[in-house]
Amino acid sequence: MRIIPARLALFLASGLIAALVACGGGSGSSSSPSGSGSNSSGSSGNSGNSGNNGNSGAMIAQVQHIAIVVLENLDYSDVAGSSSAPYINSLISQGGLATQYYANTHPSIGNYFTMTTGEIITNDDGYNGVVTIDNVVRELQAASKTWKVYAQSLPQQGYLGGGVYPYLHRHNPLSYMSDVQPPSQLNQNIVDFSQLTTDLSSQQLPNYLFLVPDAQHDAHDCPGTMNDNCDVRVRVAAADNWLSSNLPQLLSNPQFQQSGILVLTTDESRDDNTNGGGRVATILVGTGVKVGYQGTATYDHRSLLGLSMTALGVSSIPNGAGSATQMTEFFQ
Repeated sequence: MRIIPARLALFLASGLIAALVACGGGSGSSSSPSGSGSNSSGSSGNSGNSGNNGNSGAMIAQVQHIAIVVLENLDYSDVAGSSSAPYINSLISQGGLATQYYANTHPSIGNYFTMTTGEIITNDDGYNGVVTIDNVVRELQAASKTWKVYAQSLPQQGYLGGGVYPYLHRHNPLSYMSDVQPPSQLNQNIVDFSQLTTDLSSQQLPNYLFLVPDAQHDAHDCPGTMNDNCDVRVRVAAADNWLSSNLPQLLSNPQFQQSGILVLTTDESRDDNTNGGGRVATILVGTGVKVGYQGTATYDHRSLLGLSMTALGVSSIPNGAGSATQMTEFFQ
């Protein structure tokens, strides 16, 4: 290949830029207007309309529904390629796998908050405070988007209290947000997982779904116990079985098939501290996602927050999470 001398290359590039500016084709900013109406909450989030953070011009697909499922305390290799997780690996073959995705911290709770606020907030799994900073609930409400938490073993609809085993409060980050606390009635959007079947059949699927398996079905604990002292493959198999029984109803739903993205991730690794919380498997399936694609860019839970807001057309990504690497490479 012929190498162009540096001065000549600079001259040619300058001429090209001048030509582009003259014809109005060089700004590329029209897809992300500032001050769009969905940031009426007054928060200081980052604009995320373009969904592009330098990944070869790709754009995150705009969809009507995004669903997030989080497993617990698993290394990347516990999931990707594991014979204990045939269903999860079938999802990988149907969509995209982020091979360099890292949790942000240890233990669990800070990762859940990062997915939904862009900040760790706390590393105390016993935390029972109220989170007042900008968050997905606030931005979804401001953008007139619907949302629900579907939590397995939830004591009652709208429940905001502590864990009642096998339901664990710390795995339900939206229940901490100030936006859902009384006198607000938004806590009624926190429902038992069984409500998903009803909402699917009645075509009442919200735009944003946060799906919460209980502690015996998210790989946190061993089946039928309150501890995690069994082999990790047993816990993974139990989670895989639960997912295989409950996700197909969503993925086969006509509304979701037409315009929906499922993201399956893990809150933190089991025994890895790389980049704060260790390497975990994160899978994308749905509208616009490249089938069989393996992403190699480095992501974390702020990237998931950016994806979930941008895919729904919410222009503000809470607390600077829009500056994290965005997951554009997974889309056509």
